[in-house]
Amino acid sequence: MSPIIPIEDLFEDIIAKSMRGRNISEGNLAETTGVSPDVLHRLCRGEFCDEPALLKVAEALSLDPRALTMSASKVWRPRPVELEGLEVLNTPYRDMRVNAFLVWDPDSKVGAAFDTGTDSTKLVDKAIGAGITIDTIFITHTHNDHIADLDRLKTACGEVCVYSNEAEPWPETQSFSEGDSFSIGNLSIETFTTSGHSVGGTTYYIEGLAKPVAVVGDAMFAGSMGGGMISFADAWKNNQEKILTLPDETVICPGHGPVTTVGEEKRNNPFFASEYR
Repeated sequence: MSPIIPIEDLFEDIIAKSMRGRNISEGNLAETTGVSPDVLHRLCRGEFCDEPALLKVAEALSLDPRALTMSASKVWRPRPVELEGLEVLNTPYRDMRVNAFLVWDPDSKVGAAFDTGTDSTKLVDKAIGAGITIDTIFITHTHNDHIADLDRLKTACGEVCVYSNEAEPWPETQSFSEGDSFSIGNLSIETFTTSGHSVGGTTYYIEGLAKPVAVVGDAMFAGSMGGGMISFADAWKNNQEKILTLPDETVICPGHGPVTTVGEEKRNNPFFASEYR
């Protein structure tokens, strides 16, 4: 598919997201766990200095201890996914990187773009080189890093429909409701509102390729989840009920970090793995 994309969230990011989402301060966490403030501070800053302390932190934050330890040890990343009809395009944004996706029907060569990243040039070049006609652009959510190059992508595609969730509409796009369906050639798309990171964050579930695909925006990352900027509880619940209930072989295409699968996340995501032990 593409060059190796680094894991988006390190173990300290996972701890920080859980602390913010559960409204727990370092002081609260030190008191609850009995971990010394100095050791806790070092863990929260990304220093894997005390495994027993990390296990106590995991328990207090409702994170899976084994999965969080693997994240801290940097021994896990999802297995590479190669799938005809799917391409990830990864572009820089400030101090991070962001994904856009090209999905197409290999038979009809009709394709769709999911988000734009900060530079849609490679996405357009891939479509042209493979003889793919992009006739639709789907927006997972309207944070700037995901739609930064929308105008240029629309111009490059010519006659193109752009869709956004009615809960998070964007100017000059057509809105849809959760449960509305679309097609990409012979491929089918089902829509789920996976809000929490944003008001109308959307997961697009695509069937018709060799494996099902879920383009999830910032709802979930490999080994982590998006920050619950609107509601951590809603973000966690939607991920659990609308993404992780999909077939294990479903390819998860996140807004940041590498592509993963439902099965991988059920086993190895600190936010969710305890639910499947």
